[in-house]
Amino acid sequence: MNPPGSARVFSGIQPTGVPHLGNYLGALENWVALQNQYPSVLYSIVDLHSITRPQDPDQLRNNILDMAASLLACGIDPQKVILFQQSQVGGRE
Repeated sequence: MNPPGSARVFSGIQPTGVPHLGNYLGALENWVALQNQYPSVLYSIVDLHSITRPQDPDQLRNNILDMAASLLACGIDPQKVILFQQSQVGGRE
C-alpha cells in the first residue's frame, strides 16, 4: 500500500542512553523502513520529555548525543528525514 503524497510521519524517542534491542525491534527498525515509504518523515529526540524526572545535565547531554549517533547507526538517513532535538525548536527569545 502506497501512502498518499502528502502523508507525513512524526515520532520521537527519549534520550535514555544507547538504545537496547527492544528499542530497535519495537521502534527503530520501523523508523528505518518508514523513511523509505513516506515523502515527509520527522524524528525527534524528545529531551524535554525526559526532564519529568530529575536529570544530571551532563549525563542528559551525553545521552542526547548517544541517541543521535545510535539513530544514525541504526540506519536513519538525514538525507531522507528531518532529525531534530526537541529542546532546540521554538521561538523563545
